[in-house]
Amino acid sequence: MSSRHVARKDQARTLLKASRAVDASGTTTDPWILIAGDRIEATGTGQFVPFAHTVVDLGDATLTPGFIDLHSHGGAGESYDADMSSGSSALAMHRSRGTTRSVLSLVSAPIDALEQSLSQIRALMLDDELILGAHLEGPFLAADNRGAHDPQHLRAPTPDLVDRLIDAGEGVLKQVTIAPELEGALEAIRSFAEHGIAVAVGHTQADYALTTAAFDVGARILTHAFNAMPGIHHRRPGPIMAAASDPRITLELVLDAVHVHPTVAGGLFRLAPGRIALITDAMAAAGAPDGSYELGSLDVKVVGGVARLVGSDTIAGSTLTQDQALRMAVTAAGLDFSTAVGALTNVPARTLGLESEIGLLKSGFTADIVVLSPTLQVQHVWARGCRLS
Repeated sequence: MSSRHVARKDQARTLLKASRAVDASGTTTDPWILIAGDRIEATGTGQFVPFAHTVVDLGDATLTPGFIDLHSHGGAGESYDADMSSGSSALAMHRSRGTTRSVLSLVSAPIDALEQSLSQIRALMLDDELILGAHLEGPFLAADNRGAHDPQHLRAPTPDLVDRLIDAGEGVLKQVTIAPELEGALEAIRSFAEHGIAVAVGHTQADYALTTAAFDVGARILTHAFNAMPGIHHRRPGPIMAAASDPRITLELVLDAVHVHPTVAGGLFRLAPGRIALITDAMAAAGAPDGSYELGSLDVKVVGGVARLVGSDTIAGSTLTQDQALRMAVTAAGLDFSTAVGALTNVPARTLGLESEIGLLKSGFTADIVVLSPTLQVQHVWARGCRLS
């Protein structure tokens, strides 16, 4: 264990007790978790507990690791593409729903606007360590599978544009989505991957072979599986089966019963066990009323919690939060609780190479902890050892 994981003697210790603790490794009954500083110092079960300055008895609650969202565009009326302050209402809303770590996703825009957004997110990260970085969900997307992206902003991934975004994204760009059929896409995937940026295949018409080729040159994620891509056909398996068949790949999934039917979602978990990351793909209307919004430069209408581009049936992100996705996974998709929790925690942590830091309720890990009621409502949230709610 490195020295930064060792608690100082003068650090205040908080002990959490609950009915059970659940993470990707399984379920523990009658657990306690000892927090010292920003870390989990120790875990155990039963009545014998170590000394703590503060003891929080949570009764019949369940403890899980903090949720990690690899793909979210905003919430609470705010978009991550717009100017944000350090007191982001979108981040605060998602954190109140259990999401302790977020990758901020940007839709397709002019390259100079994306550079400016990356600079802004970098500045936010200096004051907010819970922001993991940025995700460019464009502009390197297929026009015919662009979804809720403005077609005038789509581009081929030429070497000069790739280099500009790599330079602008230093220290902040964590993920980029690319359609592998675009001219220069495989070279771009290789270049981003060589710079430590996770590449996702998405918004594409690529077939099984081309998607496999993208994975072989460095892509490691499938952007919101089933959406903005060919489906599974018995003679043309397409990108979904290419991802499900490859143990290197994480498959994002929006589990809101709008993007993907829960029965199909459950089948995907069986096809790719331990590799599904539940994301929100949330836009500004998440945690906010129905009404009129914008996603990038496009107008969106939200009715009954479903966001669509004005004048079309195209889904424009979601109004999902990760606690809702957890409940949907358990009640509608039929997943066991540990698997569902893992899809919100350990799987996305592993996707970003952070599996030894966050995503488990384990000694030495960062103290990101969600407290759930018996009906899986978020009661309290700790992030980096600090109580947020």
